[in-house]
Amino acid sequence: MKILNFKNGLAIAFLLMLAVASHFGYAVHAHPEMMAIGFAGIMSNAGVRVIDPILSNVAQGYKNAEFVGGVLFPRVPVFASGGQIIEFGKEAFMSYNLRRTPGGATKRIQFGYLGKPFALVQDSFEAQVPREWLRDAAAVPGIDLGTRAIGLGMKVATKSLEIDQAGIATNAANFDANHKLALAGATKWSVDTGTPSNDIDTAREAVRSSVGVYPNVVLMSAVAFNAARNNANVKSRFQYTTHDAITEDMLANLWNVEKVIVGKGITMTDQGVSSDIWGNNVVLAYTNLGSTNAEEPSFGYTYTMEGNPLVEPTYWDPATKSWVYPVNYERLPVLSGITSGFLIQNPA
Repeated sequence: MKILNFKNGLAIAFLLMLAVASHFGYAVHAHPEMMAIGFAGIMSNAGVRVIDPILSNVAQGYKNAEFVGGVLFPRVPVFASGGQIIEFGKEAFMSYNLRRTPGGATKRIQFGYLGKPFALVQDSFEAQVPREWLRDAAAVPGIDLGTRAIGLGMKVATKSLEIDQAGIATNAANFDANHKLALAGATKWSVDTGTPSNDIDTAREAVRSSVGVYPNVVLMSAVAFNAARNNANVKSRFQYTTHDAITEDMLANLWNVEKVIVGKGITMTDQGVSSDIWGNNVVLAYTNLGSTNAEEPSFGYTYTMEGNPLVEPTYWDPATKSWVYPVNYERLPVLSGITSGFLIQNPA
């Protein structure tokens, strides 16, 4: 314990010396290995912590505008790695006669039930910051390499989640015959005979007839959005009001939904072949916008372990001469079991 305290004291003295020298205008060029020794001494006591709370906040607050799956599958916290999905039937949208006569029984209503089992999947990665980057960053004030490393790692992790969400939402097998439409030939939106607004109206009515509410979101792949906004029938609706390019908000007003969102993310193979994550699809859904409550009916949810993603304590790897930031992300997108979605395939 005395040796450990001595190392900590030496490390703190070393950093104070650098701070004082910098304050009085002296150029400071600390050797990366000496910096590693100093920081390792300070961080040795941090090893008793399970997570790094500051960098965990960075990971949890990471947002990427390219990824939109969270709109269809809003995040809800869970406190176990497995359980049963809270699913919903039409009961959540039905009207009930709640009137009670004197001495009569009280109407009992139950929304949601335990459905299929789920088991969270765990994405785990380590963000690496080589000592050479530390040396170069020291010459540029304001660079936080730890935060940057976490951000780059979270971009990969959130893309993986986006792919999972898109895979569920665009899988035709998840929709019954009354809640999907495959376009071909003259019905495609990419040709002048296509009728995007009519197809959207058909989808909206199918959802309303099933669950009693209209879908509030239209999520489109990038190619589907381009086909819709360049369609002759859609353009004719705006020809007397604007000459600007048709936007998501304009389509939302035209189709009477709260949001039209475009999935612009792409994925790439090792051979460099790219493809749209959301393919050539349009998904209409009633989703719980802005909610983190699994008891509220919605098209789907992303069950996420409470406190995730989390960053474990940073450590120095002498083999690669790098600081390493371990990150864990336990999550699983699930459908909530109600027919509040509609899939339009191959619009472009």
